[in-house]
Amino acid sequence: MSEENYENSILQKVVSVDGELKSLIVEYVGERLNPENNEVNLEMVISTIAEEFPEVLLAIAEENFLKGYELGLNDTAALRMGS
Repeated sequence: MSEENYENSILQKVVSVDGELKSLIVEYVGERLNPENNEVNLEMVISTIAEEFPEVLLAIAEENFLKGYELGLNDTAALRMGS
């Protein structure tokens, strides 16, 4: 699947500010990227974090991969036991 054909609507969702940390992040991203409509979306936040603090996203991606891999192994084992 090419990046051009992939669209995740959740990434376009405007981030609501309902906590101190979220407020700091949204304010920082807004000042850094200066969006025309003054709205910061999730894609902007992720992009900024990826550029400035990639270790955070790497840790999340690794954990997500490992959990998915473990789930796949568990599903395979369950299918084998059921046969």
